[in-house]
Amino acid sequence: MEAKITDIEGLKVGTAEDLEALTGCTVVLAEQGAVCGVDVRGSAPGTRETDLLSPLNLVEKVHAVLLAGGSAFGLDAAAGIMEYLEERGIGHPTGKTVVPIVPGAVIFDLNVGDYRRRPDKAMGYQACRNAGKIVREGNVGAGTGATVGKALGHEYCTKSGQGSSAVRLEDGLIVGALAVVNAYGDIVDPKTGQVIAGVRDPKGEGFLCTLDIWKGEGQALNQAFAANTTIAVVATNARLNKSQATKVAQMAHDGMARVIVPCHTMYDGDTVFALATGQVEADVNLVGILAQEVLMQAIIRAVVFAETVQGIPAAGVEL
Repeated sequence: MEAKITDIEGLKVGTAEDLEALTGCTVVLAEQGAVCGVDVRGSAPGTRETDLLSPLNLVEKVHAVLLAGGSAFGLDAAAGIMEYLEERGIGHPTGKTVVPIVPGAVIFDLNVGDYRRRPDKAMGYQACRNAGKIVREGNVGAGTGATVGKALGHEYCTKSGQGSSAVRLEDGLIVGALAVVNAYGDIVDPKTGQVIAGVRDPKGEGFLCTLDIWKGEGQALNQAFAANTTIAVVATNARLNKSQATKVAQMAHDGMARVIVPCHTMYDGDTVFALATGQVEADVNLVGILAQEVLMQAIIRAVVFAETVQGIPAAGVEL
């Protein structure tokens, strides 16, 4: 049976979306708490509670991670996740109540669908209610309005979405990834370097190369969307501390850079969270290497399972 991120004990994934407005949110629930690290490489991030994840700071565990559309507006969905968890007594104990720790990141999808409707508190709460062991892919959750290949603007971009992948070793170690792919650049086959989703050729002849556009047309930067982003959660059942989880998040970005070209630009807010639930002993180096592999596959699956919607074509590639 193919491994999935929710094979990790204590993790559930839920999505909620507005298919008319083309936006949504995804939650990774860790109701028993999970050590969390983060690494932000893109230069246009939209995040919450990332400072808390520093190994220098107090709180050791988080209870959920939010991935959302709606740009900075979409961070409102975290309030619904917090309400859901507080109702169940899940969170950091503070005396009279608990405070659920919910870091998150958003993508910019306001130029797709109806920008006036964004993920909100109600959508975040619904994503929690929908959470379980099934991990949906394609035009769902935070990936509902995701697109890639923006160098020639919205008219020639390609529909992307949400993807997930995981690996289980014989010793019981599991490493998984969940990615929402809204990159400025192209998605490439790591074996051949061929573009499999990106800037569509205005002449209808497949895909162009974003780097070639930049090299040949200095105007391309001026035509770019102001904000794009690939956001992801990598997770493991390994026993890691916050410093090690942060290292895994850093290493996972290398998997992103192998399939997104260009990656981590000034127009992207690329952010990776790393969760560790602590059931098995494992070498942090191995966990980080596997995180690269599963994140790479999750990104590819995000474009493979995307579907054409509201005039935005999907790539139509196959695994």
